[in-house]
Amino acid sequence: METDFFEQTITHLHTELNMLRTNRATPAMVEDITVLAYNTKMSLQELASITTPEAQTLAIQPWDKSLTKAIESALRESDMQLNPVVDGEMIRIFFAPLTQERRKELVKVVHEKGEEARIAIRRTREELIKNLKAQEKTGTLSEDEYFRQEKEVQKMVDTFNEKVQRLTAAKEKEIMTI
Repeated sequence: METDFFEQTITHLHTELNMLRTNRATPAMVEDITVLAYNTKMSLQELASITTPEAQTLAIQPWDKSLTKAIESALRESDMQLNPVVDGEMIRIFFAPLTQERRKELVKVVHEKGEEARIAIRRTREELIKNLKAQEKTGTLSEDEYFRQEKEVQKMVDTFNEKVQRLTAAKEKEIMTI
């Protein structure tokens, strides 16, 4: 059975959730920000080391010091509304603690991302079942085999929906923990 797309959906959800801010700053929040360097677009993780010296702070150390200004600009212009501070050759980003209102907004975003993943899983299920029906109609798949494989597809869907539920619940707990 084809599980690659289901796995890709879970991987994408995991990446999306890692980019959401919680009470702790993590390198995953900024590592995919695109920086114009050497006349090409590169991700921040390709240009610098990103560490968390404190729970509310990210430290970005460019490997090539001449890229400090470009990295700072990319961070400022990102959708994350960051305010980087250049400290010599180091760039620091300080995160204020989340308010209760902001936490609730982030939980809504987590639920939206989870629902997007469930929709992608459902679409894949529909496509797989459509393919099985076509095989049954052409005679390459018996009726019994069709029903057996349809049950297998539904088992996979249930398994991956549980993974989505676990990921979103864990992220919600992480956001709401003070």
